[in-house]
Amino acid sequence: MDVIDAQAGSGPEVSAKTPEGAPDLNHRRLYLNRELSWLDFNRRVLEEAEDPSNPLLERVKFLSIFSSNLDEFFMIRVSGLRHQLEVGTLRRPPDGMTPAEQLVEVRAKLQPMRETAERCWHRDVQPALAREGIRILAHGELKNKQRKLLRRHFTSEILPVLTPLAFDPSHPFPHISNLSLNLAVVVSEPGGGPRFARLKVPQVFPRLLPIPSEERADAYERLGLKEVGSTTFVWLEEVIAANLDLLFPGLEVATVAPFRVTRDADVEIEEDEASDLLAAMKDVIGQRHFASAVRLQVDDRITPDIGEMLERNLGLQPYQVYACHGPIGRASLMDLMRLDRPDLKDKPFIAGVPPTLAGDEDVFSVVRRRDLLLYHPYDSFQPVVDFLQSAARDPDVLAIKQTLYRVGPNSPVVQALMEARENGKQVAVLVELKARFDEENNIVWAKALEHAGVHVVYGVMGLKTHSKMLLVVRREADGIRRYVHLATGNYNPVTARVYTDFGLLTSDPDIATDVSDLFNALTGYSRKVQYSRLLVAPHGMRRALLDRIEREIEVQRATGSGRLAFKMNALVDKACVRALYRASQAGVRVDLQVRGICCLRPGIPGVSENITVTSVVGRFLEHSRIYLFGNGGEEEILLGSADLMPRNLDGRVEVLFPVIDPTLRKAVRQILEVHLRDTARARRLLADGTWERVKPAGKGKPFDSQRWMLEHRGSWHGEG
Repeated sequence: MDVIDAQAGSGPEVSAKTPEGAPDLNHRRLYLNRELSWLDFNRRVLEEAEDPSNPLLERVKFLSIFSSNLDEFFMIRVSGLRHQLEVGTLRRPPDGMTPAEQLVEVRAKLQPMRETAERCWHRDVQPALAREGIRILAHGELKNKQRKLLRRHFTSEILPVLTPLAFDPSHPFPHISNLSLNLAVVVSEPGGGPRFARLKVPQVFPRLLPIPSEERADAYERLGLKEVGSTTFVWLEEVIAANLDLLFPGLEVATVAPFRVTRDADVEIEEDEASDLLAAMKDVIGQRHFASAVRLQVDDRITPDIGEMLERNLGLQPYQVYACHGPIGRASLMDLMRLDRPDLKDKPFIAGVPPTLAGDEDVFSVVRRRDLLLYHPYDSFQPVVDFLQSAARDPDVLAIKQTLYRVGPNSPVVQALMEARENGKQVAVLVELKARFDEENNIVWAKALEHAGVHVVYGVMGLKTHSKMLLVVRREADGIRRYVHLATGNYNPVTARVYTDFGLLTSDPDIATDVSDLFNALTGYSRKVQYSRLLVAPHGMRRALLDRIEREIEVQRATGSGRLAFKMNALVDKACVRALYRASQAGVRVDLQVRGICCLRPGIPGVSENITVTSVVGRFLEHSRIYLFGNGGEEEILLGSADLMPRNLDGRVEVLFPVIDPTLRKAVRQILEVHLRDTARARRLLADGTWERVKPAGKGKPFDSQRWMLEHRGSWHGEG
């Protein structure tokens, strides 16, 4: 067995070297499977829920995120593998696994993770919540007065909303919508056989119903549960199940079993056949509720006959069924984060503002004088909103152009754009309708912007526009000047409080010209693909990045000082992985911090021994992308929206932009180095594809990079 076989796991005996004797960088064992790598990422999320050093409600949050992540994984990735299996695709990922092999490995890897999550909730987190006065009780644990109060609440509030759907020879099997929680109910009557009904748990009520203590239950009889400020809860589905006699009078309720269906949400639109993209996207949203099922979650107490009946009517195989030791769908646990228990949450902090923006000087004067770097959430997102609002109200501003991918509800960004139009500015906005799971929200904003008179463009044919750009055109004493905001994250003030992202405010003429040209390409018929400062996908970004890696190889050969340090969300693209392998073989030091999927195997002698890969999962979602090239002492740093994935480099409009100001470049390097030093939240990827926690050397104290950022907020502003 050769060195690659020894380091990268077992498998068929195949040559891992080229005829010349060099390692074959196309060998499948040099690549980790992207689906399994994503599951490893979600396992790291789960580890944060297990970590007792995290505040208790933050652990609940991570359990919720773990569950929500799995929902999306099945809706998109597992459904994609199923589709490949059905059509008999011959296309394989770089690791060589077939769709069937991947589905088998996904279930095998997922099963122990699910068991860990259930243990974490039932044996650790839920008892710890109870000790803090936050109790989630089973209906059977309730006292008599509490049950009576809930029954009255059920009768007056919940019962009128419920709609049981029968399934028998005269009633077809009802449609089960995506991610809806349901009860499978078996009833019988004297002298008759069992009958099945499906009951959907309404989403108009909170999943966790607050209830008063037994002592206080009498006081709430007249109010129902509407004004209960309680920290004791019961699951809504259990309340419904305990009161089904009111829904099926005269019948005996024999069995009640919660279940949940996950459907294929990776519905693609044939853009070249869509005469109206807005209407077509509305159809796509509707299709998700009726797409094929890919997962059935059932309570582990379900009877075999009900389980088999659901499985058969949903067209599923046994391996697509997952039995859960309740509750099913723990994403709902996020509701507990609304509790007013700051002692059980991360300590709040006040996001900073660059000192130059805190004075009386207007933002245009500041940015005309120097570039500004914002690092969210340590820096407030408000300066971005203020910049846009100032542009909307400034009589000298002539035009505003912006891309919107995910903006969130009640967006002040969209409000500012509409205000700008009301004030007579020329406003053009590219709203990406194909932003997965945000399509409906984006449709609403697109229509509102159009109604306000804004020029709205719905993306580019065949591509998603993922770049984050804002351009302001202003008339000044010395002529027209353009101001630009470029970012690694979305124009969303809500996510900017929990995602780490960079934003750059600049009036650099070359960058401004590039952004202006790119907007013309997005909104018109411009064919421009070469830009002075920006790296733009899909036309030139991959080649530009590969050229820079090759440049670093030449630097290493000439001076021995080659250096690459990348921070990103995912590393999947085979060409980029091979280039990094070549850099390592040449002796270039390569440090990668990849939050999520990583298909590269570090630490393989002769291939990747000079590459380290770490991942940080912590209080904030590490979302920024940083690409640092040593360049023989003329350091180059790029920030932007693109990860090293085929979808980013080939199927999206992405932008990487340079940090030109030397002071800001030094600040970004420091931020990157701080994250690479993490020994509190970081995990290290090993050659065999497993992850281990990074520990401090000797008896040193763990170093938490996110805590360091909180304690040194604003050190990257370069104000002095």
